[in-house]
Amino acid sequence: MNPIRVTIWNEYRHEREDERYRAVYPDGIHGAIAQGLGLESGFTIRTATLDEPENGLPEDVLMETDVLLWWGHKAHEEVDEETVNRVQGRVLHGMGLVVLHSGHHSKIFRRLMGTSANLIWRVADELERIWVVAPSHPIARGLDRYIEIEREEMYGEFFDVPPPDELVFISWFPGGEVFRSGCCYTRGSGKIFYFRPGHESYPTFYNPDVRKVIANAVRWAAPTDGPPRVFGNQAALPSG
Repeated sequence: MNPIRVTIWNEYRHEREDERYRAVYPDGIHGAIAQGLGLESGFTIRTATLDEPENGLPEDVLMETDVLLWWGHKAHEEVDEETVNRVQGRVLHGMGLVVLHSGHHSKIFRRLMGTSANLIWRVADELERIWVVAPSHPIARGLDRYIEIEREEMYGEFFDVPPPDELVFISWFPGGEVFRSGCCYTRGSGKIFYFRPGHESYPTFYNPDVRKVIANAVRWAAPTDGPPRVFGNQAALPSG
């Protein structure tokens, strides 16, 4: 079986511009995610960042990507529309997309959802308990009943996204908020997974269970062989 070709895209601004975040992720958030995936077998991994030519995602990179991971926060509007168009086209043709944490406000996620993807939030060093609500789902493979993260940013409902095709996780916070934190979608031939945790000031992407979810999500979102996508005017098939 061929390895799954993964591209990890990170805005890579917080870690470069502020020592507080660089201390948590000295190799960037993309580096920490790549390190976690590198502990698993069956992946080839590359990284890309916003300030590279064509935002790090030219056509040839995307054509060699089976699953794209996306983390962004403060520079969503700096992503070129041409990049968004390229990524959307690849998703519709079967590339998987895993959107992490504040990537909910990325241009590509909002376009694919067709909504604002807005929510409520609070940064207060709070416990997050991520409950598994679809224990038989492939993304939940190898987990316990819940994941507990000692300190995270709170996200709460209402989360302005379409109802997910499948909901794998719900988060709870001590303030009483809950959040749909593991959402699966299909757009065209591509599978999309949104996963909530991962604020830049917390070491969330070193958490073994978070890393397991990301690896499981990459495997789930990877393209599968199926009939070709055919559109437009077609002659009748021969009878008989």
